[in-house]
Amino acid sequence: MKVHADTSLCCGAGMCALTAPEVFDQDDTGTVMLLLPEPPAEHRTATEEAVRLCPSGALSLTQ
Repeated sequence: MKVHADTSLCCGAGMCALTAPEVFDQDDTGTVMLLLPEPPAEHRTATEEAVRLCPSGALSLTQ
């Protein structure tokens, strides 16, 4: 699984960093930062939830 973040769409809500802090963080402006672009299996559920919760649709997953 690979995580993709479109920083131009990010609205800085922070749901990703709150839901999967091992995978996502935010920079000084609140924009998403990927910590683990290919998260290990133990972070899959939280990562998928973070992608679903993203209000701006800035996050996506590919296999």
